[in-house]
Amino acid sequence: MEAFDHLLVSLHPDLSFQDTSMRRCISPEQRLIVTLRFLATGNSFASLHFEFLLGISTIAGIVCHTCKVIWQRLREAVMPAPKAEDWLWIAEGFYQSAQSPNCIGALDGKHIHVKKPPHSGPRYFNYKQYFSVVLMALADSNYRFVIVDIRAYGSTSDSRIFSASRMGERLRRNQLALPEPSRLPGSAGPPAPFVIVADEGFALSPHMMRPFPRRDLDDRKRIFNYRLTRARRYVECAFGILCTKWRVFLSSIQMNLDNATLVIQACVLLHNFTRTQNLA
Repeated sequence: MEAFDHLLVSLHPDLSFQDTSMRRCISPEQRLIVTLRFLATGNSFASLHFEFLLGISTIAGIVCHTCKVIWQRLREAVMPAPKAEDWLWIAEGFYQSAQSPNCIGALDGKHIHVKKPPHSGPRYFNYKQYFSVVLMALADSNYRFVIVDIRAYGSTSDSRIFSASRMGERLRRNQLALPEPSRLPGSAGPPAPFVIVADEGFALSPHMMRPFPRRDLDDRKRIFNYRLTRARRYVECAFGILCTKWRVFLSSIQMNLDNATLVIQACVLLHNFTRTQNLA
């Protein structure tokens, strides 16, 4: 209840409407409850119609508008652009929890099941045999999302999505305000750069660390892959927590692509919001 009240206070100005002589407006509390119910259960608008005694088109409009307000109001508060001190804090978290030094995040993509966009051909049809958009996310050691990229074609590989994303472009151009390289703990060698850990689907780069190929591994490479996986699992767990809490992701989002993107954005921010509340 405390988290709900805090969320309502943040969103209340944009969810308040004026009563008219024809009808009373739907209160901000009910608008937020309807939206959270949809996101948390994945129930259809027809099912929510019987739960809240509101029209189906009214519920659809409430959900889309509230998700847009959540993105506009919470984006800067719960997922701001990281600064150098934020990267250092993230790296310290990975070192304490996964013994992975100079790690500033775990990267992966998740396919979100959506209704086939009209005239899209096979671009959104993925290797899992359904239509999807890809949520590309960088997570920290507290299972919170640091940077996300949404709406890439489901048929595109993770590596190509990351390379074409604004996140990948800024990483290549050194525009993410990354800290200066530092020596690894217990090492007297040259300073090492801060890196993002990812799976075999991503390309190796100065700020991207991926495991060795699985063939002909000696003990050192096998141990390295194991240690890297300990850090990389945090983004997988973050996706698991996201889908367990917001069960709209467990079935196809039956909305047009723009509104489905609003739903995904809102769930990502609400995930970070609830994680922050839990850690506090």
